[in-house]
Amino acid sequence: MLIYAHRGASGTYPENTIASFQEAARLPVHGVEFDVHLTKDGELVVIHDESIDRTSNGTGYIKDLTLPQLKEYDFGSWFSPDFQGETIPTLDEVLQIFKSTHHHLNIELKSDIFPYEGMTAKVLELIKQYDLESRVVLSSFDHSAIQEVKRLAPHIETGALAMEVLVQPLDYLKNIPADAFHLLFPTAIRPAYRELYAAGIPVRAFTVNEEQYASLLQQAGVQAIFTDYPERLFAFLNA
Repeated sequence: MLIYAHRGASGTYPENTIASFQEAARLPVHGVEFDVHLTKDGELVVIHDESIDRTSNGTGYIKDLTLPQLKEYDFGSWFSPDFQGETIPTLDEVLQIFKSTHHHLNIELKSDIFPYEGMTAKVLELIKQYDLESRVVLSSFDHSAIQEVKRLAPHIETGALAMEVLVQPLDYLKNIPADAFHLLFPTAIRPAYRELYAAGIPVRAFTVNEEQYASLLQQAGVQAIFTDYPERLFAFLNA
């Protein structure tokens, strides 16, 4: 079973920061997962939440702030004083870290709350500039964004994010269409999803931080897990 470093090595470093991604980049795990939003001035930044309140010393929504404004805030001290001075990274800065590594990049389009106009196209253009089209999967809870990816760049792998137990998930996936399902891990072992495994559809489960759950998902046929502790889970699964 493959491992993705969730928001970088976010169990031991502040999530979605350069420090977290540099740590993930040195690990032998399969991939790394991170989230993208669009700023007021049209820049792609890597952060999970729609606002900066939880992970910085500032406040406000990404959509209402410019990149220069966002760069003024500290995104590391909330986690530990050791990371004081970490700033919000741009997608460009994150891709710089991974452009020469082996890692598969799961870029989550965070347009499920605010529909960032033009964000999908901007992400696709930057991926193309870095020649990373064969090394990415674009995922989202906003399945219309997945449709847009397939319309603009049908060769790019996509993953539909879901937290619910869906009825006939294979039909739903084909209807989007998407290439993979990224599921909240308790749902990934429900009987409704067995048809995905039988059809060879990649299923990746989030967020798995306990060894016992990793083993359970591996037995079920899950292809990959997202974890905040990639080094520890990698050691466990490869022991």
